[in-house]
Order: sequence, then structure tokens, then C-alpha cells
Amino acid sequence: MNVPQKFEDLQLFLSGRVLLKEELAEFETVLNEAKQEGLVALKPGVTEQGGSYHCNRCGNKKRSLFYKMPCARCGKECAYCRACIRMGRVSACSSLYTWRGQEPLKEPFSLQWEGELSPAQQNAANKVVEAVKSKSNLLVWAVCGAGKTEILFQGIEAALQLGERVCVATPRTDVVLELLPRLQAAFPDTKVVGLYGGSEDRHVFSPLVVSTTHQLYRFEKAFDTVIIDEVDAFPFSADETLQHAVKKAQKEGSSTIYLSATPNTTFQSNARKGSLPSVQIPARYHGHPLPVPTFYWIGNWKKVLQRNQIPATLLKWINSRLKSEKPILLFFPHIKLMEEALPQFKSLHPKIEAVHAEDPNRKEKVQAMRDHTTPMLLTTTILERGVTFPNLDVAVLGAEERIFTESALVQIAGRVGRSPVYPSGEVAFFHYGKTEEMVKARKHIEKMNRLAKKEGYLL
Repeated sequence: MNVPQKFEDLQLFLSGRVLLKEELAEFETVLNEAKQEGLVALKPGVTEQGGSYHCNRCGNKKRSLFYKMPCARCGKECAYCRACIRMGRVSACSSLYTWRGQEPLKEPFSLQWEGELSPAQQNAANKVVEAVKSKSNLLVWAVCGAGKTEILFQGIEAALQLGERVCVATPRTDVVLELLPRLQAAFPDTKVVGLYGGSEDRHVFSPLVVSTTHQLYRFEKAFDTVIIDEVDAFPFSADETLQHAVKKAQKEGSSTIYLSATPNTTFQSNARKGSLPSVQIPARYHGHPLPVPTFYWIGNWKKVLQRNQIPATLLKWINSRLKSEKPILLFFPHIKLMEEALPQFKSLHPKIEAVHAEDPNRKEKVQAMRDHTTPMLLTTTILERGVTFPNLDVAVLGAEERIFTESALVQIAGRVGRSPVYPSGEVAFFHYGKTEEMVKARKHIEKMNRLAKKEGYLL
């Protein structure tokens, strides 16, 4: 049964989503009628049972993440969920709207990418297609720079050819912005929607969505295939409500493709046991080995920074690259340290900048680095993954700090040598004491290089 024309815009906007009434303000004239005709269903935002609360949007059940306050809507002390507050307040007296009518019709779309996969990539791509078609799960364990996005193309095409919906979910906005143009170029006949905080695409329906995991709070039983990029990354790896959001966004009997260069021990164990099908790519698509980090001891670097100086060894390393115009990413363990040190680095070159997660100009600063107008970018771990610069050297200041885990350091090292034109570069860990995590990161990279050589993937 076709949906009446007057409800078509509502159908496109609400299908597969779970939204607050205030998010549907533009449909106020047809919302009640659609509800009366059984096309729209409502459920409470927060339910209470036996003194325990449950958020029906994000799945939060932790009592510490609920708060009561005088509510203007119901005039009572009303509980609301703090776990997903950034997406709009969900309270006990608010309703969540879902579409219960026919789904929008989806045309099949074809891949129009003329690139060529390496043998290792093609093997993985075949496994992805099998998982999509059989509605099973798969872990793709691929080193940084293996070409994971291109590995997905054939699997996405298989789903779109079946008239299904696909979501590529990632923990970070930067990665959405990186993936969006690449997927749009590969599938030019469909509008690829990008969802993140401040996105202009939130009203657009598409069979192919690239989204931060936070935005999936707003979806329910929407996707036939969900691809989770960087499944080990924070905050997704540590936030149960984000993991719940991904599951809620999937249809029953859907497939899940997990992507990671550094899967956690649970994923690795499940892959070894065979309870999670997996495929491993130990080499980059261009056939060159992963850059192995070099360790530089620089003493008590924090004290040096407090004297408004740059540690001598680090200064020499930076100046040699500024002189040769080799772009640099310098990772800091803390925002405060980075911002306090920025003037000293700017004295080396006025166009040196710093960026972090809450920086309002973050997008522009990253783009300036891509455009080669910024010679060096100081950054927190926000740029440890998901961003690609073709020609780069990378340094970590304070590599001994707790935030620099094995996974983080491997990802940081993975920013270097990603382009076939510039397949090498230096990764430098500047430290005040070598840690086990630093050593494990270096061994991890060396192990992948040995495996790639053994399997004949290196040039």
C-alpha cells in the first residue's frame, strides 16, 4: 500500500528514525493525522519501573545518568536522561516518534570506481560481500593505510543492488568528513548523507549514510548493513549507550562489518576462536612496509616547556623538517600543555597551529594542513586516526604519558607513508622514559611488516 502523497516528506524524514516531537516541528500539520492512520507510533522517552529508569532512545539504565528537575511541560519533577542529552533532552513526559508505515522505495545503485584492489584488498572485499549477502558479521583487521574504505565498495554495492540501506558508522566527525567525498565519488548516482553535529543533511533520506555513532541514537531498525569503522576507538569502545545505539539502528537479521587496525583483545580472541569470522590485511595497498617508530629520550620535557623553551632534540627534529618543507603532525598528551606551548612553536613559523576536539575551527585547521598552508599542526589524539595527509612526518611529545596506549601509538604511526607517492616518512616518539605501551606499539608494527613480507604482500 502506497503512502499518501501528503505524508511522503514525513515518511522520508522519519523512516528508520526515532525522534522527539520538537525535531518534527516542520511536520506539525500532518503529524497527528499520520498517527491516527497508524503510520506513526509513539513511545515514552524515559520509562520507570521499580525506581529504575530506562531511556528508550539511547538505552541508558544507569541511575547516575538520570536527573530529576521541575518540568515546564508536565509541571512535575520529571526524570531525564543525561547520557544522550547532547541530542536533545529526553524525559519521562516526552514522546519519541517512529515511522510505522511502508519504507521509502530504494532504487539499486551501482559502484562507479575505476581503481584496482591489491590481492590482499580483493580477498577482504570478497569476504565483505559474502557477509553482506549472508547477513553475517565480519572483522576486517587491516593495518593503517591498507585501503579499508576501498575494501568496502563492493560490499556496499551488493547491499544497494538489493535495495537495502547501509550505514558506515565512525566515532569521530573528522572521519565522517574524510569518508563522505570518497563514497560520493564511488556512488555518484545516489546522495550519500553525512550525519554529525551541525550536519546539514539531517533531513535527507538516503540508502547510504555515513554517520558518527552518536547520531545513531536517532535511528531504529533502519539499516540492513552497518559498517563500524575504527571499532576500537574512543568513545565508542567505552560507551555502552553508543554500542546500544548501533544495535538499535540495525534491522533484525542485519550484517555488521567491524573495521580496525588495532582490535581489542576481545575481538582478537573471538577471531582466533572463530566465533567472529575475520580477515586480516597486514600490508598497505601500495606494498611498502609500515614506518617503524624511532624513540628519542628528551628528559623532563614538561619543565623545559614551563621555561618557555622547546626541548633541544625535538627542536632540531622540527627545524630540519621546516627547512625542507616536510609537513609535521606533533601529538600532545594534554590540551592545556599544547595551548601553553603553542607560542613557542609559532616563533618557529607563524602559520603553525594547534587543534583539539572542542576547537570551533577544527575543520578549517585540518583542511589548512591538507592544503599545505599549515607547515605543522599541534594536536591531541583527536587526529590519531581517520585522517589522511599524503606526505607527512609525525612526532609524539611525551610518548610515555598514559593516554598514549599501544593502540593510540600504532594509529599515530599509521598517519605516515599512506600515499604511494610518499610511502615512507619518520615516526618519532619523544619521551622521558620508555614505556611498555611504546615497546608493544613498535613490536606490533614490526610484526605486521614480517607477516606482510611472509605472505608476499610487500614490494
